[in-house]
Amino acid sequence: MNYLVIFGKPRIFGLLSNLDQELKRDTNVVIESLRGLEIACLAGILTDEQVQKYRQRFEFLEENGEPDDGLQMKPVEPPLQDVAFVRIAQEEDICEAAKQRQEEDEALPLVRDMLKKHALPMKIVDMEYLLDRKKLYFYFTSEHRIDFRCFVKELAKEFKTRIELRQIGARDEARILGGLAPCGKECCCSYWMLQFFPICIRMVKEQNLALNPSKISGLCGRLMCCMSYEYDMYKELWQGLPNPGTKIKTPSGNYQIAGVDVINKAVRIRSPEGLEFLVPKDEFELFKKTVEGGQKWPLHVESVVTVEADSGEAVSKKNSNKKRKSKK
Repeated sequence: MNYLVIFGKPRIFGLLSNLDQELKRDTNVVIESLRGLEIACLAGILTDEQVQKYRQRFEFLEENGEPDDGLQMKPVEPPLQDVAFVRIAQEEDICEAAKQRQEEDEALPLVRDMLKKHALPMKIVDMEYLLDRKKLYFYFTSEHRIDFRCFVKELAKEFKTRIELRQIGARDEARILGGLAPCGKECCCSYWMLQFFPICIRMVKEQNLALNPSKISGLCGRLMCCMSYEYDMYKELWQGLPNPGTKIKTPSGNYQIAGVDVINKAVRIRSPEGLEFLVPKDEFELFKKTVEGGQKWPLHVESVVTVEADSGEAVSKKNSNKKRKSKK
């Protein structure tokens, strides 16, 4: 049987292939990875077809780097790797791993004090022992390439094991440290995401979201990953339509395209009088010809929209009335 496992603080994915032993999901196992001996959590069973899809997906990432806004660093470790099964994690393995996590938390302040003596422009994010303590990884962020050889020698002298420093990006820092996102749930990157998705400010604009940095930025200071989840639907709806803000000149004044409504599959139009209303996408060309010819477009009550003051989100009066009733 084939299994997908997750291990390490950076959430590295591993494939256990052709294992004779049947294991349950969430079972802790000891594996031999490219890094060394470590504990992994069994995420699920994979068919041969699924294994092939995972390999193809991660091979692309390894060759091209994880797609992003140019600020994400290419991962040092392969994002997916074949690992060898050693044994099901015993009680002493679990206790050793817990002891290591406690020691790491206690040692971090000491390491940061050691870093101050070297005056290096870097920030130590976290540290991680392998299960057999043959390696100790340090994860750090920095805007520059750094010569930290003297610092590594001091760390090796202090911890008496092989030291490896890994430079990571801001989004990787959030993935390692974890935390609660603005929505109140655990960060997607540290909970379920396999990879980072490309995100840009245009995605936010095309989804009619308010450009408020505090509402669209995650713990990493970058655009939140969830900005890309519904983007494909908005992108499909925008196809064949002018860009947001485009004006339609008419004898009575200019109409403006304010956005799109995915739920109603409609275009949001702002009239010369400032009234906003919805026009079904398949009727947009007819609407354009009608108003450009000087004729009025018939409005229905449910097509008129109001703008929510808190979020800047536009909703139809029909949906707005439903919201008021639910509040009561």
